[in-house]
Amino acid sequence: MPTDYQPQVIEAAAQRFWDTHQSFKAVEDPAREKFYCLSMFPYPSGRLHMGHVRNYTIGDVIARYQRMLGKNVLQPMGWDAFGLPAENAAIQKGISPSQWTQSNIAYMREQLKQLGFGYDWDRELATCDPKYYRWEQWLFTRLLEKGLAYRSHATVNWDPVDQTVLANEQVIDGKGWRSGAPVEKREIQQWFVRITDYAQELLDALDGLAGWPEQVRTMQRNWIGRSEGVEMRFGIQGAHETLEIYTTRPDTLMGVTYMAVAAEHPLARRAAQDHPALAAFIEDCRMGGTSEAEIETMEKKGYPLGINAIHPVTGAAVPIYAANFVLMSYGTGAVMSVPAHDERDFYFAHKYGIPIRPVIVPADWAGRRLDLEQTTPGGWPIVALRNEASEAPLDWSSWDERFAQPGMLINSGDFSHRHSAEACEAIAAWLDEQGRGRKRVNFRLRDWGVSRQRYWGCPIPVVNQPDGGLRAETQLPVRLPEDLVVDGSGSPLKKLPSFSALPHGETRETDTFDTFFESSWYYARYCASDNDQAMLDERANYWLPVDQYVGGIEHAVLHLLYARFFHKLMRDEGLVASDEPFARLLTQGMVVAETWYRERPDGRKDWFNPAEVEVERDDKGRLLRAWLSADGQPVQFGGMEKMSKSKNNGVDPQALTERYGADTVRLYTMFTSPPDQSLEWNDEGVEGASRFLKRLWSLAMSEADTIRAAPDVAPDALDETGSTARREIHLVLNKACFDFERHQFNTVVSGCMTLVNVLYKLAPELPARGSLLREGVSILLRLLAPIAPHLTHHLWRELGFGEDILRSTWPQVDETALRQSMLDYVVQVNGKVRDTIKVDAAAERAEIEAAALASEKVRRFIAEAEVRKVILVPNKLVNIVAK
Repeated sequence: MPTDYQPQVIEAAAQRFWDTHQSFKAVEDPAREKFYCLSMFPYPSGRLHMGHVRNYTIGDVIARYQRMLGKNVLQPMGWDAFGLPAENAAIQKGISPSQWTQSNIAYMREQLKQLGFGYDWDRELATCDPKYYRWEQWLFTRLLEKGLAYRSHATVNWDPVDQTVLANEQVIDGKGWRSGAPVEKREIQQWFVRITDYAQELLDALDGLAGWPEQVRTMQRNWIGRSEGVEMRFGIQGAHETLEIYTTRPDTLMGVTYMAVAAEHPLARRAAQDHPALAAFIEDCRMGGTSEAEIETMEKKGYPLGINAIHPVTGAAVPIYAANFVLMSYGTGAVMSVPAHDERDFYFAHKYGIPIRPVIVPADWAGRRLDLEQTTPGGWPIVALRNEASEAPLDWSSWDERFAQPGMLINSGDFSHRHSAEACEAIAAWLDEQGRGRKRVNFRLRDWGVSRQRYWGCPIPVVNQPDGGLRAETQLPVRLPEDLVVDGSGSPLKKLPSFSALPHGETRETDTFDTFFESSWYYARYCASDNDQAMLDERANYWLPVDQYVGGIEHAVLHLLYARFFHKLMRDEGLVASDEPFARLLTQGMVVAETWYRERPDGRKDWFNPAEVEVERDDKGRLLRAWLSADGQPVQFGGMEKMSKSKNNGVDPQALTERYGADTVRLYTMFTSPPDQSLEWNDEGVEGASRFLKRLWSLAMSEADTIRAAPDVAPDALDETGSTARREIHLVLNKACFDFERHQFNTVVSGCMTLVNVLYKLAPELPARGSLLREGVSILLRLLAPIAPHLTHHLWRELGFGEDILRSTWPQVDETALRQSMLDYVVQVNGKVRDTIKVDAAAERAEIEAAALASEKVRRFIAEAEVRKVILVPNKLVNIVAK
C-alpha cells in the first residue's frame, strides 16, 4: 500500500472495480429478499449542489447497508428532464432546451459516479426520452377512455404580450417575469385527471403508511381536506335559477348577510353587461395571481351586483357581491358570508357597510339574556348581555375570535338555543325536507390540472377534430420536436404546422403535460426500463413498493400525492399489484450555510460567498467582525440560510471532491447531523472528516502485517484487559447496528471514531493484540463501508479480509463479549461522590453494599455516623445515607 492516503487514486480504482464486476446491477431473484432504495431523481440543472449530495449519500448509505445484510438491492437513477427552467435557460443561451438538458445530464452523471453512488446505471432513464414518455401517453389514452381524463375551462395567469400562460412563480409583482406586462386572469381550456375520484382512498390509505413521517401524512390529510357539511341552494330574486354553495357551518346559516361570487361567475358577468363600474371591477379582478396563497394575502375587494339571493330558510333578500377572494376554480364559485362568525367576512362587511348579524355565542353564555341592538355609532349591531347583576354589551366594531367557534345559537328562529352540533343536524334535515339542500362530504382537493401551455414537455396525445370532437392519438409516442430554439413568446408548437397540422382538418393538441406527470411514475418504470412493448411488466411486482424513498420535505404534498394517485391508476389498469408506491419515506433536512452581504444605497444587497469572507471571533465563537478578503472592507452577517444561488452561499461539491476525495464529502455530510435535520455547513468539519480518514489509513498502514497474520480472537483466552477492549469493540458494533436501522448515521460515524481510538490504545504487550486488531478493524471497515465505500473497499482487500467488502457478511455482535466480569460502582455518601469500587458482576446486593462500606474513602466520611439506609442502583451506583 502507498504510505500516504491518496483518495483520488483509491477512489478511481474502486469505481473501476465496481464497473468491471457490475457490482450494483440488480437482477430479480424470487429466492432473495429484495430491497428497493430510491432517492428522488434530480432536475438536470447543470451541476450537483450540496443538497443533491446529501440526499443521494443518505440513499446510497441505506442501499449499501441493506446489500451487506444480504438483500437483493435495486438502487436506480434518472433525470426529471422536462420543465420550464430548461426553456428559460435555453432562451438565455440561444440553444434548444434539448441540447441544454442533454449536456447537463452528461456532466451530472459523471459527478454522481465520482461520488461513488452505487446505482444500476443500466436502468437509467430521462423523462424527455420518447421511450419513457410514450407510456404515460398510452396511460392517458386509457384514462380518456375511462372518463378519468377530461378537458374543461380553468382560470390561468395570462401574459398578454408574450401570449402565453405563466406559472405562479413566473408572476412577479403582478407582472410577467419576461415581458413585464400586467398579468391577466384568463379562462382557457385545460386538461384534468379525476384525482377527486380517489380522494377518500388517498386519505384512508395514509393510516397504513406507518413508515412515513407523521408530519408528511398530516400535510397530505390537510391538502386532501375532507369535510362534512351541507350543500344548499339560495334562490335568485326575480329569476328561475339558484345559487349553489357548500358550507361546513350550516349552524351559521341564519347569520348570512351577503353572498360573494367570483368575478368570472355567470351572475357577475350578466350583471356587468349593463353596469360599467361593475365591468371595470371584474376587469380589475382579472389582473393578479390565481394561487390560494396570493388570494389569502391580497386586499379583499368587492362590488355589489345589484342582485339579491333568497335565503333558503327565512326568504329574506341577501345582496350578492362580486369578490376578488372567490375563485371559479374552487367549489361552485360562490360562498355564503357570515361576518359575525368568519374573520374575512367580518372585515369585508365593515369595509362595505354590510350588516353583521350574530347568531352564535359561546356555550357558557347559556342562561343570560341576549338582545340584538343597533346601538353603535357606526350602526353595527351588538349583543347586549343582561343579567340581574350587570349589563355587559359586546362591541362588534372589532373581530372577536370567540365567535368563530361553535357554540349556542341565538337569533335563529326555531333553531335557537341549540348547540352548534345539534343545530347543524337540524338545519341539514330541514333543508333536505324542503328540497333546498343536503348533507355532503366535500374535499379541498381539486382535480389535477395536467396541461401546460409550454414547449419543453411531453405532448398530450389528443387530436382535435373539425367538428369540435376529440380523439386519442393511436400512433405513440407523439414525439416532441427537439431541435426548436424558443424565444418565450406564445406556444412554439402552435407555430409549428409540421407538428400541429394533421390531414382532413384535424389538429394535434399543442399543450404538454405538467412535469409532475412524469415524476409520478418514474419509480415504477425503473423496474422495467428496457421493456419497449409495455409500460410495466411482472418485474414491477417483484420490486414494488419502494422499500425506502428519500427526498426533501418540499415534495411532501404534490409529488408524493400525485405519485400515490398514479400508483392507484396503474393498479386499476392491472399494471401493479400493490396499493401504495413507497413503504417508507425519509425526508432529509436542508443544507444551510452562513450568508454575508453589503447593502447598496438603493436598499438592495450584494451577497458574497463565505469562502470570500474573513471572520474574527472571540474565544466563545461570537462574531467580532467580518470583511471581504478582496478589499478588506466590512460585510454584514445575514444568518444561516439554505444554500442557494440567490444568497451566494453554496459550496461546490465538485471542488470538495477534487480536494478531499468523495469519501470525505460523504463522511462529513453523514456525520454533521441526523439525516432528517438541517446540516449547518462548516469548513472545519470537512477538514475534521478528512483527518479521521487519514488517521484510519495510518492505523491500517502501521498494523497491516499484524492484521494479516493474526488469528481470529479466542474469547476464552483473553485476559481482563483484552476482554475489556473486546467489550468496547462490540459495544460500538451493537450501537451502530441499532443506529443503522433508525438511520442515525451521524452516531454511526461517531462510533467508528470511538472504535479507532480503542484500537490505537491497544497496548503493544497485550497478548491478543493482533487478534483484537484484526477483529476490530474488520468490524470498523464494514460499519464504515456504506458511508466511505472507496477507502473501506481498498483496505478490506489490502488487509486480506476478502476480495469485495460489499459481498462480506454484516458483523454480528457477540453477546458474550458485552458481559463484564467486574462492574464499576460509584459510591456516594449523602449524595456526594466519595469513591469508585470494582465489584464482581455476579455479586449479590449484600456483597455490593459490604464492598461500598469497606472502602477506606467512604469510611472516612461515615466515621461514627449511623448508616440509616443504603440505596443501590444496579450496575451503577451505591448511595449511603448516614446521620
